[in-house]
Amino acid sequence: MQPYESHVERLIREAQERGEFDNLRGAGKPLDLGSVDDPDWWIKQKMRAEGLDGAGALPAVISLRREAAGFPESLRELRSEAGVRAVLVDYNDRVRFDRLVPRDLKTPPLVAPLVDIDAMVAQWREL
Repeated sequence: MQPYESHVERLIREAQERGEFDNLRGAGKPLDLGSVDDPDWWIKQKMRAEGLDGAGALPAVISLRREAAGFPESLRELRSEAGVRAVLVDYNDRVRFDRLVPRDLKTPPLVAPLVDIDAMVAQWREL
């Protein structure tokens, strides 16, 4: 009596018989399983392989806090005070909008700071 072979098993067996799994990239090499201590190793590895930036996967409030931490150094390349003010006004507008988004009541609130535009412009001038 022959054992039961599912449709998928049959397709795999037939592909093996045709040699479609021969000479695959990475064949015979150990798998890179990343760090045992990092549960997200696989997604980080996939993002690196695909050339993706992880910043887009962060919650908006975390991205805003990172952006604020980069001020005023991130403004160094801007050549005009009007350009600096536009960037900072845009940042503050996004912070205010983020504060209006409903939050999960089970987690502690996390907010991004508003920036003092005049103080930041003064720091930009010093750069």
